[in-house]
This record gives sequence, structure tokens and C-alpha cells, in this order.
Amino acid sequence: MNKAPAKTEMSHFNTPPETDSNEYTSYEDCRTKVPLNGLQYNDVDAESQNFLPDHHLGKKKYEEYSTGSASFGMSVFNLGNAIMGSGILGLSYAMANTGIALFVILLVCVAIFSLYSVHLLLKTANEGGSMVYEQLGNKAFGIPGKLAASCSITMQNFGAMASYLYIVKYELPIVIKGFLDNPDANMWYTNGDYLVLIVTVSIILPLSLLKNLGYLGYTSGFSLLCMVFFVIMVIYKKFQIPCPLPEDFINITTNNTVPPQHNATDENCCQPKYFVFNSQTVYAVPILTFAFVCHPAILPMYEELRDRSRKRMQSVANVSFLGMFVMYLLAALFGYLTFNEAVEPELLHTYSRVYSFDILLLIVRFAVLIAVTLTVPVVLFPIRTSVNQLLGASKGFSWPRHICITVALLVCVNILVIFVPTIRDIFGFIGASAAAMLIFILPSAFYIRLVKKESMKSVQKIGALLFLILGFIVMIGSMTLIVLDWIHNATASETHTNGN
Repeated sequence: MNKAPAKTEMSHFNTPPETDSNEYTSYEDCRTKVPLNGLQYNDVDAESQNFLPDHHLGKKKYEEYSTGSASFGMSVFNLGNAIMGSGILGLSYAMANTGIALFVILLVCVAIFSLYSVHLLLKTANEGGSMVYEQLGNKAFGIPGKLAASCSITMQNFGAMASYLYIVKYELPIVIKGFLDNPDANMWYTNGDYLVLIVTVSIILPLSLLKNLGYLGYTSGFSLLCMVFFVIMVIYKKFQIPCPLPEDFINITTNNTVPPQHNATDENCCQPKYFVFNSQTVYAVPILTFAFVCHPAILPMYEELRDRSRKRMQSVANVSFLGMFVMYLLAALFGYLTFNEAVEPELLHTYSRVYSFDILLLIVRFAVLIAVTLTVPVVLFPIRTSVNQLLGASKGFSWPRHICITVALLVCVNILVIFVPTIRDIFGFIGASAAAMLIFILPSAFYIRLVKKESMKSVQKIGALLFLILGFIVMIGSMTLIVLDWIHNATASETHTNGN
């Protein structure tokens, strides 16, 4: 669910001894080297060798192999889980504000761009000699490059953590009301803000204070299973909820932030739109980039891949992205066809307007709540590691520092969740900033800087340069339009308040 695993350092690779052939690729296992032709050579001094040979590579294509333990299928599953996250809940909202045809075009483009970004990242890792995103930034641009990568990953993880707590804020009150005799009663224990604080203090904080997250594997598999269950539920409910919607559904305003252009119970609302342009269309691309970003997880998974090669890892990415593309399209399409213009930024919450109590929805909500609650400490882990490195990289483990950083991060994310009005703003801001950096800007910039064997006039470098320019256009354009929309909404709200 947009999670970034703990950083891992890759063992140093060695260059093969001088021979008449330069078709060698090697790995260090303290015993042997394995060239491509299958012959073995005795290892040389590991401490004096570089990760990859940096001179006289010739025209041969180098690929490295290692003793990684993850199979192709397991790697596809792990990467799919890294891609799949809370962003899937906002895709129907994006489709409602772009139309079916425009949404599919954007979804295909973002998926292809993300795969191209993976290609650049893998090739840069081979040439740059590192399997850690921040180290590639350091090799490419020094401290500024390392900080850019670290800050982008931290922002992405922080946004993911906030989106998970938003789900708690939206869904836990509905689950509790489902067990009450009077579900319309507004008690303190059905207030989402209070519940977020209670869940954070009682569950998330104790788990986050652990030094090691041994339950990571179980949480990851369960999270992906919950999202698959969610997609199945969305498809099933499309054929149960009537169109036009029930009369009491009129209380939902179209897109939550703009006045409805159509009556939600009007027959005209049952006609799907193929191209839509309005003030909320600007959120579509950031929501999609937020949903597809998984790039901090690519290199650690590449390192763990059995019989590792760049081509094999690219195939893993292709299969994973294809699977997530299908799931995203199904969730967005059937969610949109169910509610049309009345869909909310968080799709699961929209169903509460139709059903006061539904056992299937209750099970889905409960499963998603468990998954996101257990995932918050996993996402917090790499953020705390980065902050800890900045504050005390040369110091040993300190419980006071460990506790203070954890509490400070959870306080900040809770403040954000309580005071920012909608999850749409998190999807939009993080998708337009950190996700755009991780998908477009950083991989292409690192590629241009570190891949020396290709000239700037080559097709590959020109493509990376155009991709870099596209990234800046997406980031600056999306951020500008989102901020303008915030200003417009704030002004409209103030005018409405003064008018009353």
C-alpha cells in the first residue's frame, strides 16, 4: 500500500580478473565469481574492488547476477503489494471528473510512464553502482541529490500514512454505528477525529515503538487481499444499487466541494460521461501518480530477485503494473458507474449514503481498517530511519530519541488528518509533488547524470531529458492548479459564511 521497505545495502560487486574476454558479470559471495560463459574464477580482494567496473566497459552489455532468494512470482506479488494502496479509493472520483475515455487515456499514460521510470531506475542502478535510491542521488548530485531523494520518499510515505489514517477517520465511525441500535446518534465515540487519536495511541504507537517490524510480511499480504476483496465488492454492488439513486442520496453534493450540476436521483445522471472538464479535473493526474508510485521499493526488490538481471526485473515490473492496471480500472469504472457524479473522494465512504447497514460492506470496511492500521507503523519505519540518520547517524541506538521521533511523527500526521478537510487534498498534493519527483524527475535526472556510456545526443538520453521536462510540467502545473483551487474554495467558503 505504497509502502517503502526498510533500506538495505547491497554487497560490493567485484570486477573480473583481466582476460581476453570482456563478457563477464560477477557477484561477490566471498568465494567465487560467475562470468556469463559459465566459467569460474577465484575471487580477488573484495575491499579493493568497486561495485561495478567503471572503466573500459567496451560495447558489451553488463548484467549482474546474485544469490537473491525471491522468485519471479513472489517478486511480482511483493511489487504489486507495494503499488496497491489507498490511492485506489480515489480513482472513481478521478474518473467522475475526467470522464471514462479521458480517465482511461490518463491511466494508460501514467502506467507506461511509471514503467519507463522503472527502466531508467534499473539501468541507473547498474551503471551507478548502488541499490539504494538515496545513494544514487548522492552519486549523481552529491548532498542535494541525496536530500531530494530522501525528502521525496519521506513526503510520499508521510502522505501514505495520512491517507491510511483518513480511512480510519472515515470508516471506523460507520463500522461502530453499524452495531448501534440508533445509528444516527452522534456520540463522541462515533466522531472520526476522536477515533483517529484513540487508534493512534492504543494501537499504532505501541507497534511503531518496536525496534523491528517482524509482522511486515503478514501485513503486506493481508493488505493486498483486502484491496482485492474491495474491488470484488465494488463490482458486485454495481448490480445491486439502483440508478437513479434513492431519494435520500440527494444529500450528497457532487464532488463534495462544488455545487451539484445534476440531481443525483435524475435519470440523466445514469448516463456515463466520456469527457469531463471541471475545477476538480486537475486532481486526476496527481491521484493516478499517487496510486502508481512504488519506486523506492523497486531497488530493494531488484536486489532480492533470484537470478537477478535488469531484463528479469523489468519483466517483474511489467506483470505487476499490468495486474494493478486492471484492478485500478475495474475499481474506478464500477465505482463511477454506481454513483456517477455523486461519487466522493474516498469511494468506500460513498456506500454509507446508500446502506445504513450491510454485512458485506461491514466486512470490507473492517478488513480495510485492520490492514491500514497495521500498515501505518510499517510506513512510519523508513521515515523514522531517515530522521534518525539526520539527527544522530554517528550515534548508537537511543530509546529516548527513538520514542521522541516516533511520537513527533504521529502527532504531525494526526494534526494533518484532523484539520485537512478531505483525503482528496492529500492525494492531490502528494501526487503532484513527491510522487511526481519519484516517478518522473529523479529517475530521469539520475539516468542523465550517471549513465556515462550514452551521449546526450543518443535516443536514450534525449528520451530521459524529455521525460524530465514532462515531470517538471506535471509537478508545477498540477501544484499551481491545485493551489488555485484551494484559494477559490477558501474564498467561496468565506463569502458564503459572510453572506449568512
